[in-house]
Amino acid sequence: MKTTLFATTLLSAMAFGFAASAQSPLDMNEPLVGKEAGTFMIRARAIGIIPLTSSSSVSAIGGHVSATAQAAPELDFSYFFTDHIALELIAATTRHEVSAQRTALGKVDVGSVWALPPTLTLQYHFLPHSAFSPYVGVGLNVTVWYGESAASPTVTHFSVGNGVGPALQAGIDYNFSGHWFANLDVKQIFLNTDAHVDALGTTVKARTAMNPLVVGMGIGYRF
Repeated sequence: MKTTLFATTLLSAMAFGFAASAQSPLDMNEPLVGKEAGTFMIRARAIGIIPLTSSSSVSAIGGHVSATAQAAPELDFSYFFTDHIALELIAATTRHEVSAQRTALGKVDVGSVWALPPTLTLQYHFLPHSAFSPYVGVGLNVTVWYGESAASPTVTHFSVGNGVGPALQAGIDYNFSGHWFANLDVKQIFLNTDAHVDALGTTVKARTAMNPLVVGMGIGYRF
């Protein structure tokens, strides 16, 4: 699953890059602009979100909670306070299938739910004036769950509580022409989630550490 997800992300990023080039041909001899204080950058990425469930508890029936990995488009916006320091906000939403694994009833399909996980990170860019500019970041994630759809008839209703957690980030920008950048980005989000499920005439409560790993590739433009 992880290999398939990464391949999907890579192919999506390549397709986006080719489409952008077709719409606006790039002059590869255009001087590189690097990163500067008082400027901002917009990136479009294809991301893969891989929940790395580290621990969970399911009342009454035991087992652990599992959510599927997903690929999705993402936009992010960065503002540079100095040549080295920037603030980034990402916007994306993904749909996940949720199940309870290894319970007293075996595998129980719970349903599907959408996640809206805006993440704000404060970044340090090591080589802002070089073609290759790596960076690291630390910040805060707020995940809002919505659009729950129960896996009937076993599950009649379920809800997932919103969560807040820290995020770590590492990535690299490649200024390949003028204001254009290629980007590779990895984020590790630490997120605890509570869920309530009404199934088989009883209410089951679950708590899990989802800890999603977010891997993205894309293209950006520095204004």
